Amino acid sequence: MPKSRRYLIISLCVLLAIGVAWLYLRSSTPVIPEAIKRGYSEALIQAREGRPGAARVLYQQLARPDISPKRRIWLHAELPNYPSSVALKLAGADLQHPSAKVRIAAIQSISGLVPGGQRSLLLGPLLDDSDQSVRFAAVNALLGLSPDNLGLYFGPLQQAVDAWKQALKNTPETADNQIQLARLHVHNGEYKEAQLALEHTLRLAPDNLPALVMQIEVLDKQGQSEAARLLLARQLKAQPDSAYLQHALGMWLLHHDQSEFALLGLSKAVELEPDNKNYRYDLATTLHDQEELEAAQKQLQEIVQRYPADRRARVLLINYWKESGQLQNVQILLAQLEQLNPDDPALQQGL
Repeated sequence: MPKSRRYLIISLCVLLAIGVAWLYLRSSTPVIPEAIKRGYSEALIQAREGRPGAARVLYQQLARPDISPKRRIWLHAELPNYPSSVALKLAGADLQHPSAKVRIAAIQSISGLVPGGQRSLLLGPLLDDSDQSVRFAAVNALLGLSPDNLGLYFGPLQQAVDAWKQALKNTPETADNQIQLARLHVHNGEYKEAQLALEHTLRLAPDNLPALVMQIEVLDKQGQSEAARLLLARQLKAQPDSAYLQHALGMWLLHHDQSEFALLGLSKAVELEPDNKNYRYDLATTLHDQEELEAAQKQLQEIVQRYPADRRARVLLINYWKESGQLQNVQILLAQLEQLNPDDPALQQGL
């Protein structure tokens, strides 16, 4: 065969291959309607404000392959309020995203969507991620789970914890590094080492309230309840208007089976920081445990009114309404939940 004809045939084959590849890529790339492309900001607002249809538009935006990592991260921050099999699939897909920051956001989404035992199956593989920050985010998401819940990932988690501890020890001391080191020591039951790391934290940042509260918890874990009580009392005397410390007092008293006194601290925390939905939630559950059902309902109603997207408070309020036999209120809240997310597991389970 003449060389010119051979080159012509080769060139035609190359062009044919390029054409086939172009057609394949064109057909496999999803076509995103313009309305969805333009709808990102509105979808994010709907999700944040708990408006009807929020889950649907949130899923639509997360399913897009063309949005920036920064925008994906903002969407993941809202996803735990809209659980479903679709939400879990979207979060799981982003565990493989090229951006480490997106993978971390997906880890946080799954932490909010999935109970402990199932969470370890999804996040355990991330303990071997190529990016250190992702590995450490996976560690934080799995800390506190029991060996049974961790299953096959109990050993890998311990290895990752030890690696993180070593990395923190090899970096300059900062308050953030030291408090994280304390958390890892607590996970391992190394309370004296945790106490030392917390002392370093408070030396670097004397007003670090999370470190102070963790120090109280560590003292408790070592059987030094009186020392913990005195430390908390001293801090409250110095900062009586700290909502964080008042909440810590309430939770400490709850831990020590003093629920009636705990209500005083938890109520004070809500009074000092009325927009803190976590404080209200803890107050509501404590009121319920004290058989003050109506007062507990009012606290949850306040959360739902201020933060309509807060699924945790909404679902608990539905349960409390059912408990008191107020089925009309149950139906109203269920209807609102269905408007937000028709695939919510709470609806499927027939709350």
